[in-house]
Amino acid sequence: MFYLYILYSPVHNRYYIGSTEDLQKRLLRHNSGGVPSTKKYLPWEICYTESYSTRSEAFRREHAIKSKKSKIYIESLVKK
Repeated sequence: MFYLYILYSPVHNRYYIGSTEDLQKRLLRHNSGGVPSTKKYLPWEICYTESYSTRSEAFRREHAIKSKKSKIYIESLVKK
């Protein structure tokens, strides 16, 4: 399985959207500072996921959400 995920940083009130095959390993990488775009907003928690059977489906969904450029849209997903 492949996953679309949304992370939330409660300290900075920020969201991050990504996709991966291993959610826990990816979260550890984000929280250890191993991802340049997220390391200054630690800590992160997974607040939303969707699962897909292929990497390309998860990647397409990731980019569809990012293309909206809307925190309101992200928050509507998270609150479902």
